Amino acid sequence: MFNPSRDQARSFFFETWEKSQRGEPLTPLEQTALSVVLLHPEYQGMLGDRQRHQSRDYGPESGEMNPFLHLSLHLAVEEQLSIDQPPGIRARFESLAAKLGSEHDAKHRVLECLGETVWQAQRTGTPPDQNAYLECISRKSG
Repeated sequence: MFNPSRDQARSFFFETWEKSQRGEPLTPLEQTALSVVLLHPEYQGMLGDRQRHQSRDYGPESGEMNPFLHLSLHLAVEEQLSIDQPPGIRARFESLAAKLGSEHDAKHRVLECLGETVWQAQRTGTPPDQNAYLECISRKSG
């Protein structure tokens, strides 16, 4: 499983944004990442200022959402939906998107569930619980 460091993940988003701004070709993963960044104009200025933001901490005490965590969770959800893994996530997502009338809002709900699932796994030292993850998404659709 690919498990980049904090700096590697951040560099990936900075480099993707920089390449897109120069009009350079992007890999399929970079294209997906760019599509996520384009949905979040509030992060584009930050991605244009690598020197200031590469090492910035976004601890809970700051009260700010970590933009790199948010973008990374979005990217993970995009990948999960593209391959329907865990099985059934795509159907649950589509149901949620239909209920909310917005794919982007539905993805935010899914990434809330993903963040909660990952946090629980880290807290308990166990693998992420796919069933709990899917149940969380189902509850969001209601």
